[in-house]
Amino acid sequence: MFPTEPTPINNGFGALLKNRNFMLLWIGQLISQLADKVLLILMIDLLGKKYLPASLSEGTGRFYLYMAFTLPAIFFGSAGGVIVDRMPKKLIMVGSDFVRGLLTLSIAFLPRQLGILLAMNFGISTVTQFFAPAEQATIPLMVKKESLMAANALFSSTMMAALIVGYAIGTPILDWAEHINFDFGKEFLVGGFYLLSAIIMLPIRFKEHRQTSVVNPITEFLQGWQYLKKNRLIWNAMLQIVVLYCVFAALLELAIRLAARLNLEQTDFSFFVAAAGVGMVLGAGIIGHFSHKLHRKPLPFIGFMFMALALGLFIVTNSLFLVLGLCIFLGLGAALINVPMQTLIQQNTPPAMHGKVFGFQNHAINIALSAPLLITTKLVNAFGLSIVLFGMSLTVGVVGFWTWQNTRKVLQDVI
Repeated sequence: MFPTEPTPINNGFGALLKNRNFMLLWIGQLISQLADKVLLILMIDLLGKKYLPASLSEGTGRFYLYMAFTLPAIFFGSAGGVIVDRMPKKLIMVGSDFVRGLLTLSIAFLPRQLGILLAMNFGISTVTQFFAPAEQATIPLMVKKESLMAANALFSSTMMAALIVGYAIGTPILDWAEHINFDFGKEFLVGGFYLLSAIIMLPIRFKEHRQTSVVNPITEFLQGWQYLKKNRLIWNAMLQIVVLYCVFAALLELAIRLAARLNLEQTDFSFFVAAAGVGMVLGAGIIGHFSHKLHRKPLPFIGFMFMALALGLFIVTNSLFLVLGLCIFLGLGAALINVPMQTLIQQNTPPAMHGKVFGFQNHAINIALSAPLLITTKLVNAFGLSIVLFGMSLTVGVVGFWTWQNTRKVLQDVI
């Protein structure tokens, strides 16, 4: 029988803290995630101050920046998973961070033209498509099956901690770096984060399974697709994670509009995103610590309802502190979806399929991060912030109820 939530953990976080290889991966991804979050603020800042042509509005320039960030996810998302099955995962992760660090550093020495900034953003995003599936495929190779929930809770909480630090203090530390050196201080700071992450992960050692047969990449992609179609439990879990990322992608643009509605600076949107990160840290910590008591509860359904409620209340809330509180509540709901569903996918995917499944998941997530990011701006311009928030709240609630019912039906068929 497959449980509604993954198998409970007995060891919690304690056993993970004694796992040297896992700790190196954890610390490395924390710094890499921090670099990712500060990079977005850096790109928006550079666009507005140094790279935006007079003929373009700031909104249009930001749209192009989003496009450069999201197109690699659409083009190369699944390709990353195919590569992960054939190359050493450590090499992919360490190499990706080195390349991203060097690309970020190079921005400081290139001509200040919008096309170059977009090209660098495109290149960094392309490399990221190989890092993410390698990281997800590495976790179950380092951690025992019964500790996967705690491992994913720890990764999720620290990922959100990086989001909090990145978005909450990203602007101040970039300003500090600019004060130290106006010409390239910011680029060196963010590039240095990527290089530090790569150095930390260099000593990692673990056994892994790699394919040696030569198969057409398109064939491998289709194999992963067929596997997911047959395994409805994993498919349903992946669908819930994709919907979650759609909401968070839209939240980036919505947070900018909420900041404007509250008469804040545009860059202050980062505090709302950081507050959602606080909620995810709290949620992940609760799941990791009390997983043995929560594993039979419909956590994803509860999480979707929390998120739907928060999105709906944004419409009628004009207090800064209440908005921050709702963002925390929304993040808590997100953790209740992401941690158990990611664990379920890892527990029920055989090692030979790790790259394909996580590559496909990364591809789907990146599309989920792409479409809402590009569409939300247009929707808010056309219909207004309140209408879009109401539509998102209703959609999230319906999806949460539907996936909960679908999961129950799958479990009944399995039994």
